Amino acid sequence: MAHDRRGVPAVRVLVVEDFEPFRQFIRSMLGKRPDLQIVGEASDGLEAVRKAEELQPGLILLDVGLPSLDGISAARQIRTLSPQSKIIFVTQESDPALVQEALNLGAVGYVVKARVVGDLLLAVEAIRQGRQFVSPVLSCDNCSIETAAPASGSLVRASLPSVDADRKIVSRNHQVLFYEDDGSFLNGFLRFIEGALDDGSPVIVVATEVHRNSLYQRLQAQGRNVSTEIEQGRYIPLDVEDTLATFMLNGMPDPVLFRRAASDLVLSASKGSKQEHPRIAACGECAPLLWAQGKAEAAILLEHLWDEVARTHNLAILCGYSTKGFVREQDSQIYERICAEHSAVCAR
Repeated sequence: MAHDRRGVPAVRVLVVEDFEPFRQFIRSMLGKRPDLQIVGEASDGLEAVRKAEELQPGLILLDVGLPSLDGISAARQIRTLSPQSKIIFVTQESDPALVQEALNLGAVGYVVKARVVGDLLLAVEAIRQGRQFVSPVLSCDNCSIETAAPASGSLVRASLPSVDADRKIVSRNHQVLFYEDDGSFLNGFLRFIEGALDDGSPVIVVATEVHRNSLYQRLQAQGRNVSTEIEQGRYIPLDVEDTLATFMLNGMPDPVLFRRAASDLVLSASKGSKQEHPRIAACGECAPLLWAQGKAEAAILLEHLWDEVARTHNLAILCGYSTKGFVREQDSQIYERICAEHSAVCAR
């Protein structure tokens, strides 16, 4: 049995997640903690129940959307077969009714994937101290819960960085969305875009022609006059390949060219706002396109440069990656490096 530095037995953990790169990312996070020992993994609900009964782990990290048996149903069986196991749901689902149902089943934590980077270890620590934890971005007014940190943003709204009196960014907002299909992509990007527009923030959208057209049509269908937003500079749609061409050099993003292009974009978006120091949102597929082309190092460098922009400008960023690109075992390392460049991760 593994022990931490104090000689205390490590908590034995079972990780249940059907998306392998995300499961490996969680493994990597927990692997840095000597007080936690991963003793098993499962990729569907039935396997989770079987391994929970076999291993009797102290802690189970459990997704809701699982094949063969959903996480809620699996949790009901696990509570009977392994009653000493504590359960933390780690899921994209944010419906308050579902949160309450999970807690009523006896779960001690509920972490949304959009905040897993900042919330998961907080949740583990809170639970080790005998407290419940629910990601603070969730709205659950009737839930009997105790959160461990203030809300700091989610993919539901384009939560923008806070700024101090000297106009210096004091927090980063660089989010990544991993999506399974175009429907999930559109839903994630639409929620981000609408949140920004509702807040009075100009939005830069850098996407493929297909995705730009689909976003335009969906926004129009929801009652927004997108043509007027474009004319007034509040909605700036750009082609992803044309944008990449402004700063790519010898197959890699050139930092000098990129910073110049990013500054031009920020300046252009600022003109579409009546605010003296406008808050700006940007979402797109620049780095994801490089990754899809097999240019992993170029994609990671570009994410690093975008993260720099998020830190130094009043800017919120959302990047969208298709999960279909992460199919090989070695892709999990790239996935982890991409996640590390972002402040929030969401898998849909």
